[in-house]
Amino acid sequence: MVAWPPTRRDRWFGGWHYWWQAHLLDCLIDAELRDPQPERRKKIRRQIRSHRLRNNGSWVNNYYDDMAWLALALERACRVTGIDRHRALDKLMDQFVKAWVPEDGGGIPWRKQDQFFNAPANGPAGIFLARYGDRLERAQKMADWIDATLIDPETHLVFDGIKAGSLVRAQYTYCQGVVLGLETELAVRTGAERHAQRVHRLVAAVAEHMAPSGVLRGAGGGDGGLFAGITARYLALVATTLPGDSPEDAAARETAGDLVLSSAQSAWDNRQTVKGLPLFGAFWDRPAQLPTALGKQAEFVDGAVSGSEVAERDLSVQLSGWMLMEAAYAVSAAEAPDQERTNL
Repeated sequence: MVAWPPTRRDRWFGGWHYWWQAHLLDCLIDAELRDPQPERRKKIRRQIRSHRLRNNGSWVNNYYDDMAWLALALERACRVTGIDRHRALDKLMDQFVKAWVPEDGGGIPWRKQDQFFNAPANGPAGIFLARYGDRLERAQKMADWIDATLIDPETHLVFDGIKAGSLVRAQYTYCQGVVLGLETELAVRTGAERHAQRVHRLVAAVAEHMAPSGVLRGAGGGDGGLFAGITARYLALVATTLPGDSPEDAAARETAGDLVLSSAQSAWDNRQTVKGLPLFGAFWDRPAQLPTALGKQAEFVDGAVSGSEVAERDLSVQLSGWMLMEAAYAVSAAEAPDQERTNL
């Protein structure tokens, strides 16, 4: 369900958000990597099957960023559990490959029949293409397009996107996260120096501009509830997999890991506890609020989901906290002796 406490509509799955559910699948995979359980593998299979059923029997929708998140989660599920969803992955890959339109200023667009080319679509789609289907060259072109088009020359943060030739200058945490993930993936797989250098620059920018007191900045509920968790996931990827022995490589890994661990400690310290289980805050640097089913509820408006009156009610916020805790485990496990690194 997309909200807790749920209304009757929530209990009947009247509200359902494709990309939130993709991150739920990703979190289940994180948990399976940390603590393999037969029952959890059943949940992963059920989540995959239910996603397609609830999406009208289809893997695709009109939003390329949504499909990229599902593609990433599905690809990991196949590697971790052995489940075969290659036809779904091939279909999703085809969506991204055919959406590439440099002649229109992209990049791939945010959604079909749109001229908004943004980091939240190109970042995760690029990570997926780097991992699946031997599409490294296209993934590199996507990373190079982001670097040439969307980097703020002053802060070195990633702008949101470009629409009809005009720069959309908003700077969201998850834009930084997906670009860190893409550039780290390419640094690992290609060895090209430019990718590691971009990671060094962006990790430093996130630490300076998006993590007051070392804690990643929150973005409320709705879709924004997922932003910091996504950033934590890919900071953990930097901390555990960025190659290289230079002082800059080591500094980027250390800073990324520190941001994850300090954010996780703060989020844990500020959690509420409900029936022995954690309820995370939308802002990890302040106490979480206990939600109710009353007041304004999250709703889908013009391609995005707004937040509930109490953001902690939204599934997105709780997934983000879960994602952060799994990221912190991955960083801690990589630092501990005799521990295998978790594949994020």
